[in-house]
Amino acid sequence: MAALLYAGPSSVLTGLAALRGLGIIDTVPPRFDILVPLSRRPRSTAVIAIHRTRRMPGVAIQGKRSYALAYRALADAARSLTDLGEVRALIAGAVQRRECLPEMLADELRLGETRGSARLRQVLDEVADGIRSPAEAEFQDLVRRAGLPKPMFNARLARADGTFIAVADAWWAEAGVAAEIDSREWHLTPTDWERTMRRHAEMISQGILVLHFSPGQIRSEPATVIAKIADALAAGRARPPLPISARPSY
Repeated sequence: MAALLYAGPSSVLTGLAALRGLGIIDTVPPRFDILVPLSRRPRSTAVIAIHRTRRMPGVAIQGKRSYALAYRALADAARSLTDLGEVRALIAGAVQRRECLPEMLADELRLGETRGSARLRQVLDEVADGIRSPAEAEFQDLVRRAGLPKPMFNARLARADGTFIAVADAWWAEAGVAAEIDSREWHLTPTDWERTMRRHAEMISQGILVLHFSPGQIRSEPATVIAKIADALAAGRARPPLPISARPSY
């Protein structure tokens, strides 16, 4: 509240401070990013960053505090971050939890500040490909660097009669191979973990070759991960195609 009082009338919290106020993140931000109309000229301080803008955002008001709506706050936060992993965690996490639509972020990227937007643009491209977690993004990077075929991410798989099988984290249709990124970050409860195992069993029962990798393996054993994928793709292509259809689940 003190930061908004300092910035004066019509000021709006954005970035990480707004995301915390909106309940999207729970970490305390290192500074308060505040948007003010272009006509006003308050000065930044050690803990308050003033951003003058022609595009004042829509706001969510909680008590006496005004927060930029989630899509603007997320985009402004992403522009302020220098670590790609942090941007991935912020944006992919918000989309995964349905706190913001990718289309709204894409519009904000198109209309907003270009400075500092390169990482946001990359992550939104990943989200458009179906990426829904930082671990999946790192997996995509590894597959790309190795020159392997690009899979469909978060693919909704169905039998020939249209009945649902499972959603695979990564899917190579030509080989009937699925890869699961087993991150506890996205399976926080025993029930969630059991659901993952049931999904594995259902895919196996349909002849799908299922690979499991942890984020730690992707980072520390990239050659092993790539070799396992390549072997599975070769084995899958050596048999008749599976009668399985796939479409994006997003």
